[in-house]
Amino acid sequence: MTDQYAVIGNPIGHTKSPLIHGIFARERAQDMSYTAIEGPLEPAGAFADVVRAFAASGGKGINITAPFKLEAFAMSDERSERAELAGAANALKFENGRVLAENFDGIGLVRDIEVNLGLRMEGRRVLLLGAGGAARGALLPFLAARPAEMVMANRDVTKGLALAAQVSGRGPLVACGYADLQRLGRFDLVVNATSASLTGDLPPVPPSVFSGQGTAYELAYGKGLTPFLRLARNAGVRGVADGVGMLVEQAAEAFLWWRGVRPATSAVIDQLTVPLA
Repeated sequence: MTDQYAVIGNPIGHTKSPLIHGIFARERAQDMSYTAIEGPLEPAGAFADVVRAFAASGGKGINITAPFKLEAFAMSDERSERAELAGAANALKFENGRVLAENFDGIGLVRDIEVNLGLRMEGRRVLLLGAGGAARGALLPFLAARPAEMVMANRDVTKGLALAAQVSGRGPLVACGYADLQRLGRFDLVVNATSASLTGDLPPVPPSVFSGQGTAYELAYGKGLTPFLRLARNAGVRGVADGVGMLVEQAAEAFLWWRGVRPATSAVIDQLTVPLA
């Protein structure tokens, strides 16, 4: 019997997940189907009911996208450390009547940066903008990559400090406000993990944080040069990238978790990449 997988979100019409996992399944000769489900926004508990019904009908696993990552985490029976820190899940697996939760956003991001872009984070100065869900998902994988220094800047400094305290001892992480960045010099890698680019806005980051030899990475994808990437390019940054590689790499991690084999990603990334102007 063909194994069933899906992605659930709302809205869901824009999702690339069925295309990505369809390519993965063909490449790795996996007998599986992958569909998109538009999850219910109300009433309370309706999302969990849909997920449980999918599992009861034979579903093996499901990807979670906005706005359900917190609810997916809450309904799970077992959570990875990455999911625990993020407080959110972007993938679930169903085994023996239990719901297992994972968060592959951060590890997919690190793999895109280090493998696809060729930028080793070890020994580098790294700046992460934001302290929300995307930043929380990235923290442990970023620190595991052993940067020489990592700074997390956020509008709400208290929130950033609290998050840094949660991973104290894992690596050289410092939390600060955007105003503090003026005195911290240039970074080898600047990652925009805020939601600003989704609305065409720009986090209040000074151009002085960018290094001409460094890389600016935007988690949003398919939007061309966002205000953040335009700021970086105007500051002389040669390497700018959006999050399409992260999208594919986190999907590959979920595929590996579910199926036990890791698919190749480069051809899929090339197919989905929209050239940055």
